[in-house]
Amino acid sequence: MKRYLVFEDGTYFEGTAFGSDTETIGELVFTTGMSGYQEAITDQSYNGQIINFCAPMIGNYGVAKKFNESQKPTIKGVLAREISDVVGNYQSEMTIDEFLKQENVPGIRRIDTRAITLKIRKAGSLKAAIVDDLNSGLLDQISTWKLDDEQLQKSINPTPATFEGSGKHVVLLDFGYKESIVSELTKRCLQVTVVPGNTSLEEIENLRPDGIMLSNGPGDPTRHMDVLPTIIELEKRYPLFGICMGHQLLCLANGAKTFKMKFGHRGFNHPVKDLESGRIYFTSQNHGYAVDEESVRDTALKVTQVELNDQTVEGVEHTKYNAFSVQFHPDAKPGPHDADFLFNKFWDMINK
Repeated sequence: MKRYLVFEDGTYFEGTAFGSDTETIGELVFTTGMSGYQEAITDQSYNGQIINFCAPMIGNYGVAKKFNESQKPTIKGVLAREISDVVGNYQSEMTIDEFLKQENVPGIRRIDTRAITLKIRKAGSLKAAIVDDLNSGLLDQISTWKLDDEQLQKSINPTPATFEGSGKHVVLLDFGYKESIVSELTKRCLQVTVVPGNTSLEEIENLRPDGIMLSNGPGDPTRHMDVLPTIIELEKRYPLFGICMGHQLLCLANGAKTFKMKFGHRGFNHPVKDLESGRIYFTSQNHGYAVDEESVRDTALKVTQVELNDQTVEGVEHTKYNAFSVQFHPDAKPGPHDADFLFNKFWDMINK
């Protein structure tokens, strides 16, 4: 069956339907990862977005629940040049088509993903719709769509969750966290309690943490301004590590500013340079906002890493407190493990 991708500027692309038969509207973004489609689809940082996969084929190793990065995807759709109907993985539980049907996510295959990527790179991230029929009122619906608070809340588990460990206790403030972050913490024997990002300072302190983690998450970080006073107090009292959205919030709490990027960083081939050691490592990234480097200069933060392609801020460190953050995902899943030593750095901070 034919299915269409319609942009807010009126242009459209035609392909073949797969996944759910629902119609949807979202922000269209592209990811450069050549694998890891399941992890991307279940990453809450993609909340409200239609993912255009640059890989020429996805789905060839199927889907297995244990590789999900969250309990339920909140993406709006999937675009792929081709999907594989044949699965070559003993761990697979279903095909990607079956998975998207189960999760009520529509997809389009046999669509020109290269042309779509080039369009976004030139125009920037655009809103778009996945529909089965073209109609005259569609452009008005697309132009008025926005990622609202109700949709954002779907990324945050309202109920605290505890992951046992024999070591120190980390409280993870959840803005849409990835399971791989918890996995890296528990791998180091840390006990982890996940709480909603807007949990009060008093409630956090009652959990008697030894360290604080600020998670990744979707959308504009300035929509979380209410949590900044809590972060300011937490960084004074505990070792603190922020990732992605957590990085942006730590910077905002200390007086820096953020901005929306033209088309963001999504994929796991982004080169990042450590300014102190000179080391360059490849990183997994998924964000549409970044920290303004100029605004960091008048704060108590110092820039520690930059992205080599566009020189955007990729890491900061507090000059007074035991607090640091990175824009990329050292937890990878999928992608390179070049930067997982940062979890060891956090572990050292807590144990010292």
